[in-house]
Amino acid sequence: MAYDHEEQEQVELLKAWWKKNGNLITWIAIAGLLAFAGWTAFNTYQHKQALEASAMYDEVQRAASLKDNGKVQASAAAVVEKFPATSYAAMASMAAAKSAFEAGDLKASKAQLNWVVEKAKSVELRAIARLRLSSIALDEKNFDEGYKQLNGEFPKDFEGDVLDHKADLLVAQDKINDARVAYKSALDKMAEKHAGRQLVQIKLDALGGPLESTNDVAPAKK
Repeated sequence: MAYDHEEQEQVELLKAWWKKNGNLITWIAIAGLLAFAGWTAFNTYQHKQALEASAMYDEVQRAASLKDNGKVQASAAAVVEKFPATSYAAMASMAAAKSAFEAGDLKASKAQLNWVVEKAKSVELRAIARLRLSSIALDEKNFDEGYKQLNGEFPKDFEGDVLDHKADLLVAQDKINDARVAYKSALDKMAEKHAGRQLVQIKLDALGGPLESTNDVAPAKK
């Protein structure tokens, strides 16, 4: 095909530009392709990890349903060791904490819960773990530890639960009026459909008597 003079100049300019910049553009294109390939491979890897972690977590649940605490602890440890950054690791630790508690091994239960508090990405699971640790501290009559756990970080939705657990500690210390105030404050913070609301009301009713003060117990520090 014949080119006129102007077209020929444009072609030559294009060739010159490509000679100068072509390698850079090629490397940019290759980098883009590698990034895409890497992203695809990462997603595939993540998906594969999630499937494997899920299967291992199923083993934890299966052992828990059979009340086999030894198997629960071993299976949970395997999930944590292999997939520590996944939500399955935190859930496995929570299941192991429950199993150990039911088996009377409070030391193991606390160790699992502390792992969740320190390592779990889910703020909700960390909050639940702190509440469970405060309950164990109550069983051990370690009230300072119980309050320490309740003064940790909690999402706003847990304010009622924190006050409920503080009230339990106050009852155990025979600070009945303060406990009444805390239970009442817990009810005020809890939504109508909150799962623990009825139990808090029962505990408040069981204490009986009028409130002697109107000072609410402070919620956990933010």
